[in-house]
Amino acid sequence: MFSRRTLIIALLVVVGLGTGIAYWMRKDGERSEGYVSEAVERGAIAATVTATGIVNPVTTVQVGTYVSGPIQAIYADFNARVKKGQRVAKIDPAPFQVKVQKAEASLATARARVDKDKADLDFKKLTLDRNQELHSKNLISQNDVDTARSNYDQAKAQLALDVAGVEQAQADLDDARINLAYTDITSPVEGVVVSRNVDVGQTVAASFQTPTLFLIAQDLARMQVDTSVSESDVGDVREGQHAIFTVDAYPGKEFQGTVAQARNAPTTVQNVVTYDVVVTVDNAELELKPGMTANVRITTAQRDDAIKIPVRALRFNPNAKAGATDGTRPSSGHDKQPVVWAVQPDGTLRKVPVKVGIRNEQYAELLSGDVKVGDQLAVALRRTQSSDANRPRPPGGPRFR
Repeated sequence: MFSRRTLIIALLVVVGLGTGIAYWMRKDGERSEGYVSEAVERGAIAATVTATGIVNPVTTVQVGTYVSGPIQAIYADFNARVKKGQRVAKIDPAPFQVKVQKAEASLATARARVDKDKADLDFKKLTLDRNQELHSKNLISQNDVDTARSNYDQAKAQLALDVAGVEQAQADLDDARINLAYTDITSPVEGVVVSRNVDVGQTVAASFQTPTLFLIAQDLARMQVDTSVSESDVGDVREGQHAIFTVDAYPGKEFQGTVAQARNAPTTVQNVVTYDVVVTVDNAELELKPGMTANVRITTAQRDDAIKIPVRALRFNPNAKAGATDGTRPSSGHDKQPVVWAVQPDGTLRKVPVKVGIRNEQYAELLSGDVKVGDQLAVALRRTQSSDANRPRPPGGPRFR
């Protein structure tokens, strides 16, 4: 019993010792043998801001209705070109024609009343003049003269009242005629019908808000992309900057545009603040359609002949803490003085403080620093397996030597 237990313990110790030796041999086999480097180059460099947006017409007009009623006819459909003032739909005019006729009758009645008042006023004036003459001859009393004058004044006031009634009846008639004219839905601009939201027989109600019957794009040959730019990037965006964007409908094709406006109104969604940047684009071939999703790249700064250093070189640190196996450190954006490490001919590194300008995801513009075109800058540690670590081991466990 004692010998079997001792044998088991001895075997466990040997296996554990072998596993540990194998691990440390593999760990020792990974060692640094120099640095991964990239050369300093000269060429064009550009800083860009990326965003997504929606392609929209520059001007889109919502055509609604001022009056309510069933749609009697439609004269324009999707994608139809219309001119300014062209009729695109018709609301049943019958109720409004009746109102016009009623208003015309009211106006005729008011005018007849005025004619009657004028005749009555003339009679009251004759009566007053006759009574004044008879009173001067002491043939009638003063009371008869006062009564005749009162009747004349009342007839004059009644005439003025009925003249005002004529003006009111005329206004009612004009209102009825305007409503009748509104049964013809016309296009306020020249353009293309983008959307039609009604059909023949459908009743539209304009009681609370004007319903949208048509959407008309004024000019599809000029489009704009309404993009959402994050607050961290919008500070670099200016009017007139060049923009390139793509749409899913034309893979691989780039459309050229120009930043027309960077609006100050923020949009906040789940604590993320973005700003609307408008990019205008020529659409003479009518390839772009309203509603397309665009992936936009705005060039905020550019140099055609700059000395470029790899951005990875700015993040490289040969004294990086454990855990950064390639010798790089994350870019915090708060480094007081960025530095790079130039690889010397003997394989050593030389620390070089630099000043950079324009930068993108790959390169940064070198403004000052003791490096020149062609110099090699360290961007990572090169780690390889040693020959002993890669040597095949015999089966059955680790190899001792």
